[in-house]
Amino acid sequence: MTRLRITEIFHSLQGESDSVGLPTTFVRLTGCPLRCGYCDTAYAFKGGEWMDLPQIMQRVAGFGARYVTVTGGEPLAQEGCHELLGALCDAGYRVSLETSGALDIAPVDPRVVNVMDLKTPASGEMERNLYENIDHLKPRDQVKFVICDEGDYHWSRDQLEKWQLAERCQVLFSPVAGQLEPSQLADWILRDRLPVRFQIQLHKYLWGDVSGR
Repeated sequence: MTRLRITEIFHSLQGESDSVGLPTTFVRLTGCPLRCGYCDTAYAFKGGEWMDLPQIMQRVAGFGARYVTVTGGEPLAQEGCHELLGALCDAGYRVSLETSGALDIAPVDPRVVNVMDLKTPASGEMERNLYENIDHLKPRDQVKFVICDEGDYHWSRDQLEKWQLAERCQVLFSPVAGQLEPSQLADWILRDRLPVRFQIQLHKYLWGDVSGR
């Protein structure tokens, strides 16, 4: 029987992506092979509770939300993640996967919306980007750049053009909380007329943390 190590399952408003503001059930898997400098979920690196798939599905159903986000940590680091994603889709949920972009997304169920990072230089994990993933992006997917400073912005703008990302899927530019003023990033995007969606982490403005609510 498939078992996964779960840090938390909780119900909240989606704080990021194009479904921001929608009531969503989050399934946060434990473990991550990356150590980004701005990480705000280090508590998910270890620990957690082993749960079998029916237990997870029952817990998710109890919240009654239409949207489910599987996140981490890095959820694809657990082999059972793919079975979980398929089961959620089979149950009729609208499912998204938040992934670092360092692991192969090709096997992900095509019904799932991938929200995939491309790690910037200041993240400290740029070398982990698996650029082959770009060829597997669907129009409903989203590529996210978490931007620490002006150097990150210029790098992200270059990647946007190099890979023609806006022609493939939605592109999200997000400032790192406490490091880059949101208004500064917004000004750069407008100045350069970039075809991207500016986003902030709504949950931090509402509750000031990322723990389950």
